[in-house]
Amino acid sequence: MSNPIRIEKAQTGQLRQIVGIINAGATSVRKDREFSDWQDYRAAFDALRSAPECDIYVALNEDNEVVGTFQIHFLKGIAFKGRPRVELESVHVRADRQGAGIGRAMMAHAETLARAANACVIQLTSNREREGSHPFYRKLGYDQSHLGYKKML
Repeated sequence: MSNPIRIEKAQTGQLRQIVGIINAGATSVRKDREFSDWQDYRAAFDALRSAPECDIYVALNEDNEVVGTFQIHFLKGIAFKGRPRVELESVHVRADRQGAGIGRAMMAHAETLARAANACVIQLTSNREREGSHPFYRKLGYDQSHLGYKKML
């Protein structure tokens, strides 16, 4: 990675950049369901930040621009003696910064958070259309262990 980045919890003033990155990476199932006005996401952002079981993080470059983002959710369960599972969602790196190690740094940060919470597993889903992302996750040690299903409402 040529330029240093830092990863921290997202702040309200970063919402516009976060929405821009997430929507730029939207796959076909989301393309027609997303809003163009970033302010439409404020209530969801506030709810995510205030919920004790989840949070949203950003990767910032040296100019404090958001160059990546991910959401982390701590799920309760009975398996593994009740240890939490960690689910990652909306892992995105700004298109012009992909391949610079930002995704790797965000995933390492998420894993550190999961270990600190004594999680038994860290998991994520990746849309089939994101073929370029799948080798990245495998390189990081993620196993494609399950078949997933969704029903859009």
